[in-house]
Amino acid sequence: MRTLSKLGKATLATALMLAFSVGNTQQERGSNADLSTAPRVGIDRPKQTFMLHERDKRVHGLKPFQELVDNAPAGSVLKPPPGIYAGPVVIDKPLTIDGGDQVTIDSGDKGTVMILNASNSVLRGLHLTGSGDSHDTDDSCLDVRGNHNVIENIKADNCLFGLDFKQSNHNLIRGNEIRSKAFELGVRGDGLRLWYSNDNIVEKNRIIDSRDMVAWYSHRNIFRDNLGRRSRYSIHFMFANDNSVERNQFYDNAVGVYFMYTEGGTVRNNVISHATGATGMGIGFKEASGTLIENNEIIYCGIGIGSDLSPFQPDSSIEIRGNRFAYNGIGILFNSETGGNNLLGNTFEGNLTQVGYGGHGDNNNSPKNVWIGNFWDDYQGFDRDGDGVGDRTHELHAYADQIWMEMPVARFFRSSPVMELLDFLERLAPFSTPDLILRDEKPLFNKPQRLAQS
Repeated sequence: MRTLSKLGKATLATALMLAFSVGNTQQERGSNADLSTAPRVGIDRPKQTFMLHERDKRVHGLKPFQELVDNAPAGSVLKPPPGIYAGPVVIDKPLTIDGGDQVTIDSGDKGTVMILNASNSVLRGLHLTGSGDSHDTDDSCLDVRGNHNVIENIKADNCLFGLDFKQSNHNLIRGNEIRSKAFELGVRGDGLRLWYSNDNIVEKNRIIDSRDMVAWYSHRNIFRDNLGRRSRYSIHFMFANDNSVERNQFYDNAVGVYFMYTEGGTVRNNVISHATGATGMGIGFKEASGTLIENNEIIYCGIGIGSDLSPFQPDSSIEIRGNRFAYNGIGILFNSETGGNNLLGNTFEGNLTQVGYGGHGDNNNSPKNVWIGNFWDDYQGFDRDGDGVGDRTHELHAYADQIWMEMPVARFFRSSPVMELLDFLERLAPFSTPDLILRDEKPLFNKPQRLAQS
């Protein structure tokens, strides 16, 4: 009995030490930890193996590309003869593969076409096509699990996911063209996905008819000079800090750029157009902080900028300056007034509603956001001294439009004759004190010249 008691005490002590150790490890590797040097964890469901007879007949009789990869020495340059090859392909050593835009690898509509489990490699000029359609195994054209790789001029089509990067850092992703399978929007895979992947450069890619371009738990990535069309989210950041979005063109997507639970980040010199539909939004925030939105064209969207509980962190701000909000349903919509948004030198023209609030605080006539030096096409004032600044303060009040702001179901009737009549009567003889939406002490009198091209 004494032996068992000692053994039990030793076991208990060991368990407590292990629990304490695990707790410390989790604390050290929290949301702010740098996981770039951490060992990769096998979190993926193993890729399923398919026999040749299970794949589409179009790949029967094709030469397997895997044979060329297996015969190439590590660190060598592989320039395969032009033609169509059968996938799948697994690369587990550094290689440079240059297809010269004349090599197609087809996986026959099963599994993932190509997997790169190596660093310091180059994949260039390949056409990858024919993945499976399983979301469980992330069937894609290209899976990358490595660092310091160059992925350029890849044409990826007829794949569930396009390019999928997990725990992959310092990669260059350039000049690729990505299209999804012809599925309904919600069940397509992501055109480009970064997951726990930091310090990558994503530039000059064309992502069309896909679902999303996403960066989850991925920091300090640069997205520039990309084109996104007819997808859901042009870029969706979640728990992803200090990412940069510059000089991109996003057309006909449901949402342009969305920041969810993020800190930092820059959106500069982009064109975001025709984000329409029930959820149409140029740029969105959900509990995000510390972001700079500068010199963007946000035009013909349901909502130019939509903000929910942002900025979220205490004593943080979101800077919105030098942007053009034109011909949107609502220029900017704040679903809550937390304050901390600084709006400087923006242009508001042709919007059905310039600025709206989904909800106000207790003191409705003391807006918490800062508005200075913006241009308003509905400004009612003069510039007698010719200094370019309006002589009187620009104030925006909510009259009958407060009905649809507080009752989303009433938005269907916005701009209808009944709502316009109610708004006219409210302004003529208000029977209640209107809500003050904003006050711009120094409104610009002349519309600034735009540099971004729309």
